[in-house]
Amino acid sequence: MNDETRDGEEPTSREELTMEKRIMVMMRQVLSAVARDTAPPPGMRSPLSDSTIQGIRDCFSLIAARERELNEQLGEENLERPRYRDEPQTSKVVSLDSLTRNKDEK
Repeated sequence: MNDETRDGEEPTSREELTMEKRIMVMMRQVLSAVARDTAPPPGMRSPLSDSTIQGIRDCFSLIAARERELNEQLGEENLERPRYRDEPQTSKVVSLDSLTRNKDEK
């Protein structure tokens, strides 16, 4: 894969792109934790101002856009999708022991 040049900048190495991707992931995780930690119980007002809440949303949008760009530059596909806590899981854990036991052992 060839490194691309943007607006006269030097080509960026795969290692630099990978590090930037790690930084974006960490920023998203920390920002999510801050949002969760400051979320008020139902019926109560958030301690954050409306402009701060909008700023957090804007940051998430920018992080997501840059993560998409980095994935394209690295030739990677992002299969991760957000999932709500109350959303049923789409995967099921299966014990390998149950697959290898003989019928007599049950």
